[in-house]
Amino acid sequence: MIPVDVLKALANDRRLHILDWLKDPTRHFPPQVDGDLEQDGVCALFIAEKLGMSQPSAGEHLKVLSQAGLIQGRRIKQWVFYRRDERRIAEVRGLLAEL
Repeated sequence: MIPVDVLKALANDRRLHILDWLKDPTRHFPPQVDGDLEQDGVCALFIAEKLGMSQPSAGEHLKVLSQAGLIQGRRIKQWVFYRRDERRIAEVRGLLAEL
C-alpha cells in the first residue's frame, strides 16, 4: 500500500517539478557558493526562485516532499540544501507498479 503522504506529495505539479529538477541539478540550477549541487543538493532559495514563489511557500512544498521521504535536506551554514532520496523513490516506483 502506498502511504498517503507520498500520494499527497506526488499530487502537485510544483512538487513534481522539484523532483524532476533535483534529478539533474546541474542542468536546472546555477552553481552555488556553498554546497555542491550533486553532493549536497540544491539550496532552498534557488528552488523557491525557480518556482517563482516566496521561500516560505516553497518551503511548504519541500516539507511535504521531505515528510514523504522523497527528498532529504541538509543544513550548510544558514541554508538547507535538498536532494532526492533515490532509494525511497525506487521503492515508491515499485509500489506504484504493483497497482
